[in-house]
Amino acid sequence: MKRRDFLKNSALASGAFLIPSFLKPFEAMASNELSGFKNLVIIQLSGGNDGLNTIVPYGNDIYYQKRNTIAIKPTDLVKLNDRQALNPNLSALKELYDQGWMSIINSVGYPNPDRSHFRSMDIWQTASASDQFLTTGWIGRYLDANCTVNKDPYTAVEVDDTLSLAMKGNKMKGIAVQNPGKLFNNTREPFFKELVSEHDQHLNEDNLGYLYKTMIETYSSADYIQQTSKTYKTVAQYPQTGFANQLKNVAKFINSGLKTRVYYVSLSGFDTHTTQLNQQGRQLKIYGDAVAAFVKDLKQTGKLDDTLVMTFSEFGRRVEQNASDGTDHGTANNVMLFGGKLEKQGIYNNAPDLGQLDNGDLKYEVDFRDVYATLLDKWLNVNNKSVLGTSFRGLDFV
Repeated sequence: MKRRDFLKNSALASGAFLIPSFLKPFEAMASNELSGFKNLVIIQLSGGNDGLNTIVPYGNDIYYQKRNTIAIKPTDLVKLNDRQALNPNLSALKELYDQGWMSIINSVGYPNPDRSHFRSMDIWQTASASDQFLTTGWIGRYLDANCTVNKDPYTAVEVDDTLSLAMKGNKMKGIAVQNPGKLFNNTREPFFKELVSEHDQHLNEDNLGYLYKTMIETYSSADYIQQTSKTYKTVAQYPQTGFANQLKNVAKFINSGLKTRVYYVSLSGFDTHTTQLNQQGRQLKIYGDAVAAFVKDLKQTGKLDDTLVMTFSEFGRRVEQNASDGTDHGTANNVMLFGGKLEKQGIYNNAPDLGQLDNGDLKYEVDFRDVYATLLDKWLNVNNKSVLGTSFRGLDFV
């Protein structure tokens, strides 16, 4: 096959399937260099989830005054204490809360918040200040930091078709793989196999050598990923949703012994400017039911004590509803944590102060980088300053 024909005909070269930047680490996963200890699962709720209608401060009359049509009635709530409650669509999480497998951190944000979806998500994914622009993500820099201090590199997997900025470092990147079986089957397509079998005559041709080398590594590593994940057959029942299937895959990776430290999944649909109750309620049910199934699955297999789940969204919503029965972009939000070894279970801190607002928005009380610092220091065993650039104090939820 000639170089010209390859470039013309290959969907792989066009980026439709093969992207070296995220497929390269498969080779590392096929080796014995990975070290699997505790698992961190990050869930991103894209669109700016309304935290006040997720963990509802029903004990505060201001909540009902500011939201006369979208406030959730006390009789419909799943109450956690005399001030805060779960949205009824998150009822599946109540059992996790009662078992001590859930912790809620209120009023998480950062100074000088940005209300742009894209910019605020970049801030959360890079762990930057609001006036700082970084091109690497905090998980990617975690991978970089481990490479410099430990000869056994760790890696991160995003259960998706594309890789988020959070997973990209200077030296290392995570990998994006939606389905190991699909990857395996794609690498067994005749065209792919033909390229691999003919690699000897192409490896030194212009700048395609790396591409061919990556394809060969991917071909061999796809078999490892597929065969490893096949060693565990999921018996737990999961909802029939795309998001639940992502978490089901993560559980399968963990239960089969795939030696990965960080998993990243996301659920979109939380930009609720209009008719919020139905839209957010639908997405929260998808989220809550899937997380409950995932946590119970890991509890059943004995993996929950070594797994920590963190859920975040790029910002919360304004305290007062808008004229369209929705809410507009706001600031601080809640972060939900799940795991079998939470040091501080249940409600971590006070409910948001609805009486002391900043131009109609919640004031943040916990810097999100303190949450990251805790995950880095206490769960991933790397000094948070080496990843975040500045030393953060951390919290005591693990």
